[in-house]
Amino acid sequence: MLTKQEKRALRGDLFRHLDGIGTAPTCMALHRKGVLEYILAEETVEIGALSIRFKANEGYLNVALRILSSQGWLEQQSDIEHGTVHYSTTPLSQLAFSLVPLYQEVDHLLKFSERFHSRKFEREPFEVLMKIFESYKANYHLPTPSNDVESEVQQQILKHIEGIMVGPTAVHLGMSGMFHKYFMEASFRPDEFHSDAESFNRLLSMFVHLKWFIEKNGTYQFTDKGLFFAKRAAAYGVTVSYIPTFRKLDELIFGNPTLLRDPNLAEEQHVDRAMNVWGSGGAHGVYFKVIDEIIVELFNRPIAEQPKGILDMGCGNGAFLQHIFEVIESQTQRGKVLDEHPLFLVGADYNQAALRITRANLIQADIWAKVVWGDIGRPDVLATDLKENYSIELKELLNVRTFLDHNRVWNAPKKPNKDRWSTSTGAFATAGQRIDNNHAEDSLKEHFEKWTPYVQKFGLLVIELHTVPPDITAAHLGTTAATAYDATHGYSDQYIVEVDVFRKVAEEAGLRCDERYSRKFPDSELATVSINLLKG
Repeated sequence: MLTKQEKRALRGDLFRHLDGIGTAPTCMALHRKGVLEYILAEETVEIGALSIRFKANEGYLNVALRILSSQGWLEQQSDIEHGTVHYSTTPLSQLAFSLVPLYQEVDHLLKFSERFHSRKFEREPFEVLMKIFESYKANYHLPTPSNDVESEVQQQILKHIEGIMVGPTAVHLGMSGMFHKYFMEASFRPDEFHSDAESFNRLLSMFVHLKWFIEKNGTYQFTDKGLFFAKRAAAYGVTVSYIPTFRKLDELIFGNPTLLRDPNLAEEQHVDRAMNVWGSGGAHGVYFKVIDEIIVELFNRPIAEQPKGILDMGCGNGAFLQHIFEVIESQTQRGKVLDEHPLFLVGADYNQAALRITRANLIQADIWAKVVWGDIGRPDVLATDLKENYSIELKELLNVRTFLDHNRVWNAPKKPNKDRWSTSTGAFATAGQRIDNNHAEDSLKEHFEKWTPYVQKFGLLVIELHTVPPDITAAHLGTTAATAYDATHGYSDQYIVEVDVFRKVAEEAGLRCDERYSRKFPDSELATVSINLLKG
């Protein structure tokens, strides 16, 4: 049984693994172009001038350097008045940048594995992984650290490499059933899980070295450490799902910024969406418990004070809508009188495939709902559709959504506030172009203003993802996934702002945050997720 201290240490390893999946390919892309060497020589650089010198796409270059700032290897300084961003070296820069070539093998693995099936263990990428493992076991023949700082940076980079070794593998094993209760509770042989028992045995030997398994007479059994990671395999899912983006950073930063955004292709190129949904689903349970408390309170009020129904914008596969209905049905007074006071349920999504899945899942669950196309940026169109076709007033519904507002299509602000001084440290881009942080806040405000008329009465219940200032992230490595979130969302044109910025801008748009229902996770300056009920 693991102690609290041991669990904390393993959780730290997991966060550092996630850091590595985004940081390693970022560093290699910059290293190959000579950007890191140039920054060391100059000591301070301005992002616009740097992008011109290296013919880079300023938006993604800014994302890249902010990632390095979150690792403590650069320092970010923003000049809000002039709309510029500078990056300066830190006492760790020289040492960290000198070790960046150690990432070369895992960066090659990310690119090489693109040729193979994303859901199968195939021998060619497996052999590359095993070669990396041999280098890793030998600590890449690094010299013995001469001081604590050198030791910390070496371990930081080795944990990054370890993350690319174990992260994608853990996700594959998790999605394919290897971390099933049966395997966790009993000894097993490699041929019980994989037809290529010889290769799988070698893979398991890597995890034996990492102390995830113990091996005895050709059988394997999970250790407490292995069980810890197996039960949290989904925690790797979201970051690993963006490996298609990380493979293309050379091109995204220094070439064609829209390489992965072909509107003629039905399937997304920048993310493995099925993996993303699997990974995010594994993390939502904690937030749903808080949502349940809010839903129960709202639907225990007198009928006249209750919403007539619920709209889930960005319904995905319908799981959240189904969950809310089941909570209302089983835990509230409204659930006892649904025959007299039926609940209007609406699932809306921009993606037609998601609508089909939602419709099928809700039918299977025997839940009546309207499933309609909707754009988070056009609530007026959605409101008209609901009223004209279904006689449902959008403003009479409780509007809910999870991790969606930051993933809206970018709209430049129509009425920029010339007096705005953004307090966000985020790095925002659209198609490779850098977005001024003042404009990022203005755009978010105008986005909220579109929804304000429809959520005045019952509110907008929203779970949202956030960034953390890079200096705070760097001071708490191993306790937050903020670097990974900045990488996955920054390179894919998504706009995560800090919790306080999100709430401040919502208030500017006329949406008051009901403090009774506000939560953030964790409840500290490291918060990367918040729950808010926003009302007029």
